[in-house]
Amino acid sequence: MADRADPPAPRRLVLVAAVALIDVDGRVLITQRPEGKSMAGLWEFPGGKIESGETPEACLIRELREELDIVTDAACLAPFTFASHAYESFDLLMPLYLCRKWQGLPRALEGQTLRWVRPNALKDFPMPPADRPLVAMLRDFL
Repeated sequence: MADRADPPAPRRLVLVAAVALIDVDGRVLITQRPEGKSMAGLWEFPGGKIESGETPEACLIRELREELDIVTDAACLAPFTFASHAYESFDLLMPLYLCRKWQGLPRALEGQTLRWVRPNALKDFPMPPADRPLVAMLRDFL
């Protein structure tokens, strides 16, 4: 009988929700991770870690208020696609939502840089590996 390999040790699964905010001109808001954070300097879609007992929509509503000083509600968040990526020390699962309606003007509250970008230009910004596959999907949809 052949030796069986031990199953791999379970990896930590990190759940993160992200949103593509789309303005009236069809541009998408991306934010640059500030110095001192992991993957500093890379561009990403706004969002954050989903807390225990929190829905992805509730996470995005909270994160948009905390990071960008804007208000939206679950009815304005449309599920679009998701990303799954195996980083070195954890697995990431990230649903991406689309949002065209919010209150307020996005402003950086956590030291990040903000930029409104045409969907075709998203490919020109260095992003974390999990975000990269989302760029083509957004470009083709928008």
